[in-house]
Amino acid sequence: MDFAQFADYHTHTPLCRHAEGEPIDYARRAHELGLAELGFSDHSPMPDDEFDDWRMLRSEFPDYLAKVEAARDGVPEMEIRLGLEIDYLQDGRAWIEELSAMAEFDYLIGSVHYIAPGWDIDNPKWIGRWTSELEVEEIWSAYWVIYTECARSGLFDFIAHPDLPKKFGHRPAGDLRRFYEPAIEAALASDTAIEINTAGWRK
Repeated sequence: MDFAQFADYHTHTPLCRHAEGEPIDYARRAHELGLAELGFSDHSPMPDDEFDDWRMLRSEFPDYLAKVEAARDGVPEMEIRLGLEIDYLQDGRAWIEELSAMAEFDYLIGSVHYIAPGWDIDNPKWIGRWTSELEVEEIWSAYWVIYTECARSGLFDFIAHPDLPKKFGHRPAGDLRRFYEPAIEAALASDTAIEINTAGWRK
C-alpha cells in the first residue's frame, strides 16, 4: 500500500497512560512507512488533575511539547504536527479556549467521551450500564446530542471517532442515520472535518 497518500493526526503518548512508545518512535516508524505527515494529539489536561486517569496532567504539558519537538528534531525529513485532543463538555468552552492558547497548535481535535459527569462511555468499568435495549438507545441519544454540539461549536479543526458508542458492540435498533445526520449537518455548517479513525475496525 502507498502510505504517502495518508496522514495520521490522532496519536497519543505515554503521558495519557494508555499508549506505548515515545513520539520519536512513532515518527521513525511513520517515516519508514512513507506516511505524508504525522501529528500528535494527546488527551488534553483538565483543570482538575483528578478528573480521570487517562490524560496528561497539567504539570506534564511542557513535557508533551518537548516530546513532540524531539520527534521533529529526530526525523527532520517528515512533517510533524502538534495537536491536542480535547474533550468537549457542555459547560467547558472557557477551558477549551484556554487550552487552545497554551501552544502554537497545528490543529485541535474535539472528542466526546463523557455523556454525564464521571461517565466516560468507552471505559470498560462502566460496561454494566449497557443492560437493556432502552438504555442503549438513551446512551446513544445522549452521546449524539453532545457530539452534534461539538461539531457545531467551531472550536475544533476536526472531530474524533464518531463511532465510539459501538465500542462494546451495542447498537440501537433501526436506521442509525437518525443519530449521524444531525452531526454531519452541524459539521458541514461549521466547516469541521470528521476523522476516519481506524480503531473502529478493531473495537
